[in-house]
Amino acid sequence: MPRFHCPAPLATGAALSLPPGTARHVQVLRLQPGDTLTLFNGEGGEFEATVTRMGRSDVDVEVGAHHAIERELSRAVHLVVAMPANDRMDWLVEKATELGAASIQPVMAAHNVLRLKGERADKKVAHWQAVAVGACEQCGRNRVPLLHPVLDLADWLRRAGPLAPEQTRMLLSLREGTRPLAAWPWGQHPGALTVLNGPEGGLNREEEDAAVAAGFVPFTLGPRVLRAETAPLAVLAGLPD
Repeated sequence: MPRFHCPAPLATGAALSLPPGTARHVQVLRLQPGDTLTLFNGEGGEFEATVTRMGRSDVDVEVGAHHAIERELSRAVHLVVAMPANDRMDWLVEKATELGAASIQPVMAAHNVLRLKGERADKKVAHWQAVAVGACEQCGRNRVPLLHPVLDLADWLRRAGPLAPEQTRMLLSLREGTRPLAAWPWGQHPGALTVLNGPEGGLNREEEDAAVAAGFVPFTLGPRVLRAETAPLAVLAGLPD
């Protein structure tokens, strides 16, 4: 059954016109009155729905039963990523959504190739949010990860504040003394996890020191150097259930 994100209030028995973006997706699939689909609005669970009318540019549906289905990770994982260039950030957002990231914070570090500010940054974040929505529709998630506005890494670290007891912060690093991910005592850290990853070329020493001062623990994924867009995905894929 096709799935669509519908950013509108949903309730069993309600009749509604789908938002324009969702309606366009339904029309592309050439669904007809009587066809069924799945809707989710990001507030939890998903709804059955039946198409009741197909207009030229609008689609009406009747909302059916709600199913309290969640497909989230056992812990909230927040990614802080120094944006890789070109379309690699799109790929990172898509795959991180599929693997269960709760939120993604794009940042700019000293070695960043991609540098965004102002209206251009806002447009990129809106685009990445749409990529996350599409990934949720495909993979079955009912909660869309939040894409935060782009910040300089130093600004984000200042805003992050002190580490709460239930939080864990990890820094992907090649510096000496890092812990391997496989050796992390997950049972002692059941709360939310924030993972910081650098751009192409990594974070510089001053940035890593600032992250450590903010409570990030350096750790490594192994002897091979992964790309900026691959490393955070390896963390998500390697987390225990």
